[in-house]
Amino acid sequence: MNKHTVEKIGGTSMSNYAAVRDSIVFGQRNGETPYQRVFVVSAYGGMTDKLLEHKKDGKPGVYGLFASSFQDRSWEEALDAVRDSMFAVNAELFTDAQALLEANEFIGERLENARKCLEDLHSLCGHGHFSVEDHLVTVREMLSSVGEVHSAWNMATLLRRDGLNARFVDLSGWQGSGSQPLDACVQQAFADIDLEHELPIVTGYAHCSEGLITQFDRGYSEMTFSRIAVLTGAREAIIHKEFHLSSADPRLVGEDNAVPIGRTNYDVADQLANLGMEAIHPKAAKGLRQNGIPLRVKNTFEPEHTGTLITGDYVSDTACVEIIAGCRGVYALELFDQDMAGIVAHYDTEILRCVQRFKGHIVGKDINANTVTHYLDVNLKTVKRIKKALQETFPEAEIREQKVAIVSAIGSDMQVPGLLARTVAALSSHDISVLAIHQSMRQVDIQFIVNDDDYEQAIRGLHATLVEPHDHGRAICLAS
Repeated sequence: MNKHTVEKIGGTSMSNYAAVRDSIVFGQRNGETPYQRVFVVSAYGGMTDKLLEHKKDGKPGVYGLFASSFQDRSWEEALDAVRDSMFAVNAELFTDAQALLEANEFIGERLENARKCLEDLHSLCGHGHFSVEDHLVTVREMLSSVGEVHSAWNMATLLRRDGLNARFVDLSGWQGSGSQPLDACVQQAFADIDLEHELPIVTGYAHCSEGLITQFDRGYSEMTFSRIAVLTGAREAIIHKEFHLSSADPRLVGEDNAVPIGRTNYDVADQLANLGMEAIHPKAAKGLRQNGIPLRVKNTFEPEHTGTLITGDYVSDTACVEIIAGCRGVYALELFDQDMAGIVAHYDTEILRCVQRFKGHIVGKDINANTVTHYLDVNLKTVKRIKKALQETFPEAEIREQKVAIVSAIGSDMQVPGLLARTVAALSSHDISVLAIHQSMRQVDIQFIVNDDDYEQAIRGLHATLVEPHDHGRAICLAS
């Protein structure tokens, strides 16, 4: 069995190099070698927002401006702002003048190359035979790579300064000739790496023929991380975040009330991913699960805690709720047609086809004799487009949308007698109306549809009723 681990460091953690070095790289090694580890790194916190668009509010970055404001060249100012931000990060990390110069020259060259590519494309698409839309995926991939290249090069350089034989591994395919499958990229990059004596610092973005941006958008680094773990035969995969995988969001229920999960399984991880609160993307988790590689989620700023261990076979010793999670701003899209009875499958197929056409993410679904309701994690503009298309397909149907929130109780084994009654009572005690309920026979989650304004109170109420009375201590189930 291989000795090494493959570890992913998130953007917020990467923004604190001292914490990464002291807590992750050197911390809690118990006399073990600092090697036999591979680090896959994200861009510094907020940097990808500047390169692409803001993840939460959609404010355009370089890519967004290039794609939507092609003629006014406002993307150039945004690229200058990225350069200033990256140089500012470098100035904080490199106190030696020569080291700072080298760091700025490295990322400065990448940014200038990116600028030249965009300028050439701008000029090319000024001719009628070429359309910028045909190249936007490539532009998004190129800009995405710059963030991870910046952070990975810096980390490898700083760790060498601090005494480790760190090696910068660039999977971005910059100025490469063509592309190849992701697995081939990884195998080629690791062919001559000696994990006994080298510490690879790998870009979270990998340029490959599958097009990670197209498949996973901003979740691409998780796929890179997963495939490296699988192809190198890691004994464990580890994700370092700025928080624990906890029983609920500490900002909602209070840090003293939220408790780390400690142990859970990939089924629970998939339920979280469906709600947009993923520990890891389901497709990235698939490779780990199929190859029997455990996944550990750790808090960068609490290195002595064993974190949460995710395996394929774990089931809690005692049936219980492990997590209260959810998502707000979801749209319930309800299609009612009296003629649906007896041919629900036809309606459902057409609705799914339409949702997929507009790339809508389905969080949940309800069906009865003449009504199908999908709960979609999309913006209002997309909902309106889906609704219009469905009205054309089913002109006699009544279609309405409503903004709601989904709150879910999740656990590896929730076969607790009376659990549903207790949860409904907990919500009712806070005057929260339950618009819909879904509980599967697998007993891994219960979903409650509530008004969007009731989201936070619903989280707090369910956590207070289902988790806090058990006084779990340092974790619901301590990981080994």
